[in-house]
Amino acid sequence: MHIPVMREAVLAGLAVRPDGRYLDGTFGRGGHARAILERLGARGRLLLMDRDPAAVAYALREFAGDPRVAVRHANFAELAEWEEVRPGLDGVLLDLGVSSPQLDDPRRGFSFLADAPLDMRMDPAAGESAADFLARADEREIAGVLWRYGEERLSRRIARAIVTRRTESPIRTTGELAELVERAIGRRERNKHPATRTFQAFRIHVNDELGSLERALPAAAAALKPGGRLAVISFHSLEDRIVKRFIRGDAAAPAHRGLPTPVEAGPPLRAIGRPQRPDEAEIACNPRARSAVLRIAEKRETEAPAC
Repeated sequence: MHIPVMREAVLAGLAVRPDGRYLDGTFGRGGHARAILERLGARGRLLLMDRDPAAVAYALREFAGDPRVAVRHANFAELAEWEEVRPGLDGVLLDLGVSSPQLDDPRRGFSFLADAPLDMRMDPAAGESAADFLARADEREIAGVLWRYGEERLSRRIARAIVTRRTESPIRTTGELAELVERAIGRRERNKHPATRTFQAFRIHVNDELGSLERALPAAAAALKPGGRLAVISFHSLEDRIVKRFIRGDAAAPAHRGLPTPVEAGPPLRAIGRPQRPDEAEIACNPRARSAVLRIAEKRETEAPAC
């Protein structure tokens, strides 16, 4: 069963209005979407996006008869391209990372708990699989991915082991990769498989997760109406750092040497409250929520230019 993370905190953060227009950019299996829809009236509108065709098919089945709902198969980084977004939004939700249905389906290749094809793509019809990446990337590129996206201290050792192994036979399954990593570095952390960081790194790389987030945040801010809310749930520090810096406005372009410093208009969003984490009761019911961080931001009111 899919359990939406911090459901009530998300609803409170979005401040859902019955006649509002909201976008869930990561539908998954619709836990948050259903909760938002319950608060919408007849004039409300809920836009659902997901890059996973299985999630889109599920959304179309679940909400086919509801005129308030529109569904699109796309990466949330492309939200600005959707005509339904053009009138402006009162709220945007991004629940980042891999979903429970994706993790629990061995055929998707996200987990080392079952031996399955090493795919890891959120959209199985787009881009290269993790197996294809490991078959063509050189040792330096593999190590770089492990270091950047998995923060793996032994990235070079793992990369070397992968390149050595593929000269004998390609790495095609999750079990083969997990066994290789375990042999290369051994068990280092209690209650944590040694391949955890490796699987995270290759999943993030294959799906361009951080790049998608960096493109989606300014698109979401631009689509929000003044006073509209952005809610983002992150599951590791790499994602959360990007979200935090964007809300603070740290992504401003540097001034060019020899030119006057431009007048800063300030960030388009302002943080609402402090970052939130699930409580012990939620973690007990849903252990996958333990690393979640929820940040809420609001679109600033635009000021009329001075005459």
